[in-house]
Amino acid sequence: MGISHTTDQTFKKDIQSGLTLVDFWVPWCGPCRMIAPVLDELDQEMGGEAKITKLNVDENPATARAFGVMSIPTLILFKDGKPIDTVTGVQSKNALKEMISKHK
Repeated sequence: MGISHTTDQTFKKDIQSGLTLVDFWVPWCGPCRMIAPVLDELDQEMGGEAKITKLNVDENPATARAFGVMSIPTLILFKDGKPIDTVTGVQSKNALKEMISKHK
């Protein structure tokens, strides 16, 4: 499916249907770079079950503020536009798979 990127302007449309895992990140964040390959693998394995999109919080502060994102990386799982689960910091692929699977 491929990991997409979202912005303050497109965010609502990008998360409106199905399961969407949003990675709140910035390019200069070491842990954000560490989780990127995990998200790539997750997308290859579970792309049909959940979309993965990234939101650069430096470029899109309004959405990050709206969801109370204070530290990065923060990953929020949305179902049909509503936040249903949140984790902060680097996560294992299995932990993220479990998070998605329990909300299918």
